[in-house]
Amino acid sequence: MKKKTPLVIVFITVFIDLMGFGIVIPILPTFASNELGISDTGIGIIIAVYSLMQFVFNPLLGKLSDRYGRKKIIAYSLLVTAASYVLFSFSVNFLLLFTARMLAGIGGSNIGAAQAYIADVTTEEDRAFGMGLIGAAFGLGFVFGPLLGGLMADLGYIYIGLFSAGFSLLAFLFAVLFLPESLKEKNKAAKISFSVVDVELFKKAFKMKFVGLLIILLFVAVFSISNIYGTFNLIAYRKYGLTEREIGYQFALMGISFSIVQMFLLKHLTNIFSEKLLFMGSLIILGVTLTMIPYSGNFWGLAIVMMVMHIGSGIIQPVSFSMISKLSPENEQGAILSVNQSMASLARVIGPVWGGLTFDYLGMEFPFLTGGVFVFVTILLTILAISKNLLFVEKD
Repeated sequence: MKKKTPLVIVFITVFIDLMGFGIVIPILPTFASNELGISDTGIGIIIAVYSLMQFVFNPLLGKLSDRYGRKKIIAYSLLVTAASYVLFSFSVNFLLLFTARMLAGIGGSNIGAAQAYIADVTTEEDRAFGMGLIGAAFGLGFVFGPLLGGLMADLGYIYIGLFSAGFSLLAFLFAVLFLPESLKEKNKAAKISFSVVDVELFKKAFKMKFVGLLIILLFVAVFSISNIYGTFNLIAYRKYGLTEREIGYQFALMGISFSIVQMFLLKHLTNIFSEKLLFMGSLIILGVTLTMIPYSGNFWGLAIVMMVMHIGSGIIQPVSFSMISKLSPENEQGAILSVNQSMASLARVIGPVWGGLTFDYLGMEFPFLTGGVFVFVTILLTILAISKNLLFVEKD
């Protein structure tokens, strides 16, 4: 590890910001439905636009971080996020809430820059562990954020939004005061342009040796996991008879499992196993647990399945980020990692739509069964790619 202090600071920065995210997300559908009278379809659009904005803006912010530095992009994006929560507090119709979630998605597009920061301050041996800290910050944000949101529910939605904005402002101040710039040589020659999709950058990433295939495999894995985003609550309520409080406990257990893996276990796992084995093992875990969700039996059966599933999720993402980082040019880390993050965001847009359609028209089990099938197809593709020396080969 090059330096531990910058890793701790970027972890705290992301965690504080994700606390605000975790407070708002669980109450967003209720707010939209009960307070604003927005239809279920409209709620789905509002939820999807967040990931859609990340798909569009991740590459731009990644390139900007390569040129102007990681710290500036991380800090300014936190201000955008804070503004989105303020707008959320005062949303009185669909358009304002839609705009608030658009801004939140733009602000949340700093993950590629944060991952590039991790790449700057870690050695290749510790890269997966460093990437795991970002995931751990997400997991912990989803543990403590909803708990705070529940405690504040009686105060009203305005105060919840303003409280979340306060967390993002706190993260902004923390980044400005304590986060050192990690980029030693800024890529001033990097061409900065904006388009809905930066086709040339995507072409470059997908043509890069081994990188393009890794991005595709991770896309399918994230798509399969995100099938459950809009349907897990429904099957937990309708099939297992869980209350809203019990469903909240399920999410807390998932967050704890995810965070433990990324904060404490991942470093030891990467010392014992190769990234190839960890990648394959996590895919197997995801495929098995996804197909088991409809057949878990009861609260604790479901909790165990979901916790094991998030062990697989907690491994595959940082390991994939680490491999892509190692295979990318040092002066384009932010751009290439942001392409990968954009593809993951696109998977999170498409996945819930697929999950909702299969839930409605095929049956409540099918979002999870089809997700498992897609993961097993990914496993076969990974085995084929390894046999053809198309994956897990160090860059020249």
